[in-house]
Amino acid sequence: MDGRDPRGRAASRRPLKVKMISPAKTAADSVYWRSIKYSLFPPLGLATLAGYLGEDDEVTLQDEHVEKLDLSDEPDLVVIEAYITSARRAYRYADHYRAKGAYVCLGGLHPTSLPEEAAQHADSVFRGPGEDTWPAFLADFRAGHPKPLYHSTVRTLAGMPRPRRDLIKRERYLVPNSLVVSRGCPHRCDFCYKETFFRGGRSFYVQAVEDALAEIDRLPRRHLYFLDDNLFGSPPFAAALCDGLRGMGRLWQSAGTVQGVMRPGLLEKAVESGLRSLFIGFETLDPVNLRAQHKTQNLGGAAEGATARAAAGGAPQAEYEAAIRRLHDLGVMVNAAFVFGMDHDDSSVFARTVEWTLAQGIETSTFHILTPYPGTPLERRLTADGRVTSRDWDLYDTRHAVFRPAGMSAEELESGYWAAYRDFYRWSSIWKAAFAHGDLREHARHLAYTGGWKKLEPMWDLAIRGGKVHAFVPLLETILDRFGSGGGAMPGRLRPPARASLSPSCGGVRTAGGKAHAESRPKAPRTCAAPRRPDRVGSLPLPSHPEET
Repeated sequence: MDGRDPRGRAASRRPLKVKMISPAKTAADSVYWRSIKYSLFPPLGLATLAGYLGEDDEVTLQDEHVEKLDLSDEPDLVVIEAYITSARRAYRYADHYRAKGAYVCLGGLHPTSLPEEAAQHADSVFRGPGEDTWPAFLADFRAGHPKPLYHSTVRTLAGMPRPRRDLIKRERYLVPNSLVVSRGCPHRCDFCYKETFFRGGRSFYVQAVEDALAEIDRLPRRHLYFLDDNLFGSPPFAAALCDGLRGMGRLWQSAGTVQGVMRPGLLEKAVESGLRSLFIGFETLDPVNLRAQHKTQNLGGAAEGATARAAAGGAPQAEYEAAIRRLHDLGVMVNAAFVFGMDHDDSSVFARTVEWTLAQGIETSTFHILTPYPGTPLERRLTADGRVTSRDWDLYDTRHAVFRPAGMSAEELESGYWAAYRDFYRWSSIWKAAFAHGDLREHARHLAYTGGWKKLEPMWDLAIRGGKVHAFVPLLETILDRFGSGGGAMPGRLRPPARASLSPSCGGVRTAGGKAHAESRPKAPRTCAAPRRPDRVGSLPLPSHPEET
């Protein structure tokens, strides 16, 4: 070894010029229209990796979803995160910078799944989370001998630096206050990337509660969005986090499960700490489909006797409806996710699913076409059966059928998917769902939230193009807070009286309702969380949230 990397660079301790890129997904690449969904969250994974760089290093972070990339620069090191539908663009930018002499790193869900493909366009490829491999790479790179492949095996947040939020253009995002306090999920669904991404180590782990609260304390305004796959995956961690959040005056959204919602006491803690809406992957109303996809956790746990009903082949609707009622009774909005095209689906699944969601008063729904992502059990099974019909990664956006469905044609699957979106979000449906539950204030919140999300797209397009999306954050906070009802999302008829609680380690008194959150938090981090447990550690991967759409 002569102290040089494979591209001829000598070992050096001089400051680095680093470029970090989040390429646009295919569906977001339009000069005519920009959907608000691609201007929600900043590339938090890249901002976290930037925290490992030296103080003297020059770092630029660009997100193509919200800005035009500047490709005229000449960095020493280029870091690109790649999802499956942004892979083609990621490879194009990687080739561009390699031709200019830069050293290029590729990481994220797609390079993890197909490292040999990514290696054709990169000098180093990263598989899995990056908190152990990224600092190892930086040391190797500065020493002049970086490796072509880094595979994560150590899963811990211990010693992880703060995300470089100063690199994020907050004004371009509706939800700049996104964060991740756990990684992965305790479940193993066949269609999910999780096991592929976390192969080689733990696939679910959490952050120290006090570290999570310290990061939250540094964020301005009230609204937060936890991008965790399953915030309730560790009930002790979730409970301790909610205890720490209580009284901070925050409004927050996240993802959870039917099991987490029905766990006694946990949802109440979340609501009192500011939970306003929850994303839940119901996926399907068919128990045969759930078992085939190994999502059996949706078949039990929502009510006493649910497990016995699941074992007997019972449908999951009773469990789902109990969870939705529980959320709505506590004033929490529901974002329900469904997947079409499972083997027990036929062409009637679309109308049946939409009708059921409207009857439950669900505020927003996210529909997907079953997609065999590379490396997943679903992909291996469909490939073995000869049913995968396309390897065009641009079509793997959960909007196209890239396999042969069992119960309908691919054309029926795609047209039914679009019909479900159209039928759920037509005004008559929004009104029907809004008045299916709750009081007048909840009806108004439902109409404002759902209508604003899907019926004001021209306004969002103008805001995105003008770089003014962040101007709508106060309006979002007002809607989530039930137009100033205060005291958490819980309706007044169910809310317990506010009570003062002394936090000895913080030396202060706070109330259950909390005060309106100031534009900026005190500089000193909070350290008043529950005592730290050894297992409360976690990880942040190279990409942001794993959901493709």
